[in-house]
Amino acid sequence: MAGVTRRTAIITGAGAGIGRAIAQTLSRAGYDIGIFDLDRSGAEETAALVRREGRLVEAAYGNVASRQEVEAGAAQLIEALGHVDLLVNNAGILRTSRFLETSEEEWRKVFSVNLDGAFNFCQTVLPHMVKRQSGVVVNMASWTGKKGVPNHAAYSASKFAIIGLTQVLAGEMAEHGIRVNAVCPGIIVDTRMREEAEALNRAQGLPDVETRVKTIPLRRAGQPDDIAGVVAFLASDAAAYMTGQAINVTGGLWMN
Repeated sequence: MAGVTRRTAIITGAGAGIGRAIAQTLSRAGYDIGIFDLDRSGAEETAALVRREGRLVEAAYGNVASRQEVEAGAAQLIEALGHVDLLVNNAGILRTSRFLETSEEEWRKVFSVNLDGAFNFCQTVLPHMVKRQSGVVVNMASWTGKKGVPNHAAYSASKFAIIGLTQVLAGEMAEHGIRVNAVCPGIIVDTRMREEAEALNRAQGLPDVETRVKTIPLRRAGQPDDIAGVVAFLASDAAAYMTGQAINVTGGLWMN
């Protein structure tokens, strides 16, 4: 992206939590921001925060699992931003249950958002990057995409798939000057996903955050800003020779 003074980013799931932190961090770094989220009120709140940084922001609303809604939303965002330098596939959901108790509906729902969502946005946005022969994609995976964790069959499998997709795209897109990496968060608090996960864990008698933090070498849970900083690095020219990587941000919970 050498020579481009105004950079732009589209972030899915930016209405709260990690996605909101990414939008704020990138806006402070000089990016204009496109938000795509199912939660209209959350997206508008994030947009207001970006505007306070003096950056252009556009919000589109829809479900990443719907190809039609993705194509319409991406077209709206690209028209408003003018071009796309960075795509962050952050939207995701978490469901926990023992494998034999996981319904087909639950399995397909997790994959439709976590994996199909990234597929839909990549297929929609990458042609614009190919045309410009530059761009960066950051996919949100998980440490459970490197280690299968009990009670996380659908989520873990979808995140393993995200890492595989990241590596495939990195290999295919390199000739077009496009880098593709993934971020693998550990236990991140202050997010809607964590709130939902804690409720599920309590219902299933699984350990809560306070208990699990004791197993983390840095002895704390992560914050959305911990993830946002790594996304900003991967988007920057400082990471110009990095592609196909899946970067752990886990406080040492997972080290491979």
